[in-house]
Amino acid sequence: MADRPARDTTALPPPDTAHTKAVSATSDTLRVARQQHNFSHSKGPADTFRLVFRGPSILEGTGEFTITAPGGQVIFREMLTEPDLEAALVYEMKTPTATRAEREAFVLRRIDRFFLPSQFHTPAVDRKAAFPGGVENLDQATWKDLQQRPDAIRFDYLKGKEDRRQIVWSPLKKQTVRLR
Repeated sequence: MADRPARDTTALPPPDTAHTKAVSATSDTLRVARQQHNFSHSKGPADTFRLVFRGPSILEGTGEFTITAPGGQVIFREMLTEPDLEAALVYEMKTPTATRAEREAFVLRRIDRFFLPSQFHTPAVDRKAAFPGGVENLDQATWKDLQQRPDAIRFDYLKGKEDRRQIVWSPLKKQTVRLR
């Protein structure tokens, strides 16, 4: 038994919890934009559109864009990075570079103006519009169904510098689909 190492009987000191910081699920939330608007049901009740921007700072955060149906089910979710929100700043710049304060102000303005009424359109799809090939999750049957629904509501938003996105609720698929 001489080959066995001696058992360590030293106890660890109790953890120091007197100096720990309180943790909150929302402590890193920097900005929230919220809008009620009809989307999945043209006659209501309204869906909730939210963009929650979190991170250590405005120029290092990430936004979670969600649409929640009246029953509480999330029917759309997309993550937006800070560059996704800041990229269009180049079209407003008067000088070759923007200051940190100008960049932060632009991102905050983009968040605050993400759900303007002018971004909601009815009908979602014009009856005579050509099918836009190459859009993931959009097929001919869904497109034709949306063309027959003059009350369908489309939401348009900008991701990045020039990626204009269009989404609509498809009653046929029972999910949100991208049109562009």
